Amino acid sequence: MRCVCDALNVSRSGYYAWRRDAECERARRDRELLPVVREIFWQHKRRYGARRIAQELKFRGNPCGVVRVAKLLKNQGLRAIQPKSFRPKTTDSRHALGYSPNLLLNRGNPMRINEVWLADITYVPLRRGWFGYLALLMDLYSRRIVGWDFQESMEESLVLAALQSAIAERQPPPGLIHHSDRGGQYAGKRLRGVLRRAGMKQSMSRAGNCYDNAFLESCFGTLKTELELDEYDDALQARRELAAYIAYYNLERRHSSLEYATPHEFENR
Repeated sequence: MRCVCDALNVSRSGYYAWRRDAECERARRDRELLPVVREIFWQHKRRYGARRIAQELKFRGNPCGVVRVAKLLKNQGLRAIQPKSFRPKTTDSRHALGYSPNLLLNRGNPMRINEVWLADITYVPLRRGWFGYLALLMDLYSRRIVGWDFQESMEESLVLAALQSAIAERQPPPGLIHHSDRGGQYAGKRLRGVLRRAGMKQSMSRAGNCYDNAFLESCFGTLKTELELDEYDDALQARRELAAYIAYYNLERRHSSLEYATPHEFENR
């Protein structure tokens, strides 16, 4: 250290005095930051690590380096966790139940209601790592959700209940196209029987092509975003919240693809 001080033309006593002051300032700054860092850490349920906490401090007008935040977390024994990146698979097309052709290929847009219904399933997170499953049927012409059901399993009964509720509500004429992915739920004997008795034509997406059912995928994305979907306490709460949102989606939410009409208004024009 003597060589460094001599090279910089400063006294060793002056250097050590500066170092003590700097350490005191750093300790004071750490004492100010610590409660804020802890607040952010627990506010986000241990999902924020040093990098995200540093960004949050910056947004709050209290910038701090990532290394410093990491040190504060470590000194307090706070270790962030990241939720497992797990998305339940809702489509299992590896079955021997047979597939239907894609009747929507090279077909124009529907010109009236009850001409094409789109069907699909998505997952809904519940507490303690459980999931429920939402089956929807959408009228492609009006974007109206015409049938739905929510269950804690993905059996054929889930999509069958959604289809039966849609038929009871809409009473569609024969010739309607029911389009879904290649999931085994949509290839079951009971569902095919209901479609046949209702005079519906079954259509399925091409293998591995998510764009064939893009409208309903987009609907699921909108639903999850606008519900701020995180976790529901139980299936009862999930069903209640989903029912309220679907009513809003059909009756109140204006769709740009419908010239900013609601599905209900669009159908009544």
